[in-house]
Amino acid sequence: MLIIGIAGGTGSGKTTVARSVIDRLGSGKVTFISQDNYYKDQSYLSMTERESINYDHPFAFDNELLIEHLKTLKEGHTAHAPVYDFTVHARSTVDTVELVPNHIVILEGLHVLSDEKLRNLLHIKVFVDTDPDVRILRRVLRDIEERGRTIQSIHQQYLKTVKPMHDAFIEPSKKYADLIIPEGGENEVGIQVLSILTEKYLTGDQEWTEA
Repeated sequence: MLIIGIAGGTGSGKTTVARSVIDRLGSGKVTFISQDNYYKDQSYLSMTERESINYDHPFAFDNELLIEHLKTLKEGHTAHAPVYDFTVHARSTVDTVELVPNHIVILEGLHVLSDEKLRNLLHIKVFVDTDPDVRILRRVLRDIEERGRTIQSIHQQYLKTVKPMHDAFIEPSKKYADLIIPEGGENEVGIQVLSILTEKYLTGDQEWTEA
């Protein structure tokens, strides 16, 4: 099993890169995991308390569970990822995402490269590097359309946690990347390089094995 980790700032195009690689390889060969599903459950808190949490800090994620699930997949067993509802900051008590063992696992998320224990499970480490102005515009559209946020709340969160956490944790994690893809899904060459590397693994390429 080859595990690819794709990190980058909010709105950088991590998911687009991951989906583009999956489209090239074939969805039947790849298991996709979003770190967003592994936000810690905050259902025991009031909504006011939930809204005050720093969701851009690495500690907001249940990486222990994520690591456990990656190891379960490596052992050839199925795992069930939580489903996180961003509108209420809590996990679903009913739904899960079935993760099946596969030749390739692609994990994407803000802090995929920030956690050393998680990083050590990755065979290929990717950082999607996109200009801040493009990223914030993408985040504004996503949070309004998909998460029911107001422009005021997005602005406050960006200044209070998003940018400080990006500067403190996400940007520094770029040094661990094996491959940096500028401009995310717009970078066809970068996506093609990552796809070719992955295809070499799938076909048992001798150069890849020796490397």
